[in-house]
Formats: sequence, C-alpha cells, structure tokens
Amino acid sequence: MGFGGKTMSEIALLVQDLTFSYGQKKALDTVGFQILAGECTLLLGENGAGKSTLFSLITHLYDTHKGHIELCGFDIQTQSQKALARLGVVFQQTTLDMDLTVLQNLNYHAALHGMSGKLAKQRIQEELERLQMYERRSEKVRQLNGGHKRRVEIVRALLHKPTLLLLDEPTVGLDIPSRQGIVDYVHQLVIDENIAVLWASHLMDEVYPDDHLIVLHRGQIKANERVQDVLQQTQTDNVAAAFMSLTKSN
Repeated sequence: MGFGGKTMSEIALLVQDLTFSYGQKKALDTVGFQILAGECTLLLGENGAGKSTLFSLITHLYDTHKGHIELCGFDIQTQSQKALARLGVVFQQTTLDMDLTVLQNLNYHAALHGMSGKLAKQRIQEELERLQMYERRSEKVRQLNGGHKRRVEIVRALLHKPTLLLLDEPTVGLDIPSRQGIVDYVHQLVIDENIAVLWASHLMDEVYPDDHLIVLHRGQIKANERVQDVLQQTQTDNVAAAFMSLTKSN
C-alpha cells in the first residue's frame, strides 16, 4: 500500500529484492522499498553503503543482476526508454559543459527530450526564475560558483517534468547558505509539484521531520519509514542518534 494508503498508480519508484555484486563483493543485498508521488525520501548511508550502486541501477547505468525496478510502473529492464523518460537526475559529479552558457546547456538537454523550441524556452525561464538564476542565463557555466552550478543542474533535471527526481549528494562541497538553499528548495518542490524525490546523503541535517527515511548500511536497509517512526523505533530524539543506533551493531 505505501504511506498514506497510496495506490500503485501513485508509486513513482518500486524496488524489489535488489541484489548486486562486484565480483565476490556484495554491494546491495535484497534491497526493497517504494517512493510515492509528493514524497521526499532521504537515503542516508556512509561512503560504501551502496548508495551510488543503487542509483546506477535505477538510472540503468548498470544492469540489474537480481531483483526488480519499476519507474512509474515501467520495468527498467524491459521498458527502459519509457521508464527513464519519467526520471530526472542530478549526479554527484557535475555533468554540465563548462564552456557553454547556462542557456546552451539547458537547450541541449531540452532537445534530447524532444521538446519544441517554444516549450523549451518557456520551461527554461520558469525553472531558472524559481531558482533565482534567470539573470545568469547567458553566463558560461565555468563562471558560476558551486551552488549556482548545482541550481542549473536541478533546472536541467526538471525541464521535462519528471515524476521522480534523483539527487546523488547534490550539496557536497557547497557552503552552508548554498546547501541550505537547495535543501529548502527541493523540499518545497515536492509540495508544490507533487514530485517524488530520492535524495542520497550522509548529512543528517538535510533530513526534514516529514521526510521518508531510508537508512542503507553495508548494502542492507536498516530503516524504511517516516522520520518520526524511525525515531520512535530506535528510541532516539534526532536523526543522527537514530542512524548511529541502526548502524553500530554491524
């Protein structure tokens, strides 16, 4: 059923019994969860927990070994084109062309998604304005600071109105104001656009009280509930303490 009694049609991402290994090293061990429309899910885990492997499987950079992944009801293996069309991604390492302007980067992405010039112009302006970046549209990406580059990448990921937005540690290396601005923006985006978000992080203060929290530790899920439920189950009063409680025994 999912949180709040949501139906299958509202499930943006479904992961079932997902197992993946690098040779003899198991990176993910029977991982399963679902993410609903209008839900911000924080995926917490230390380096090496399996977060990047999970994202590589969801984005179909890796082929699934064992298990099942669906995006908006489309199987990532057998219906990959339809599935990935519903997905927006911001990777940990920037993938913008530094020698192109903000507009050139965004227009190129819009063309890849088959958007008309008129629609692309409209959507680019809307998203840049929401992130206070429209006045920077003619600047080359290399002239932007880290926080502004991240904003452009978020705009790019949202141009085709995805159902699910994946964020792979998007605030790493940013100063505190830039980081907080992106955290606040994404959480508000979930409310305003009813989008589903899966945000991989190792920073506890990026988790909001109403978030869905998944704790991944050494390839296994240790928690998969609302934040308040996780705190109650671990008998702790903050996310950092809950995380320590869930991961200390292994």
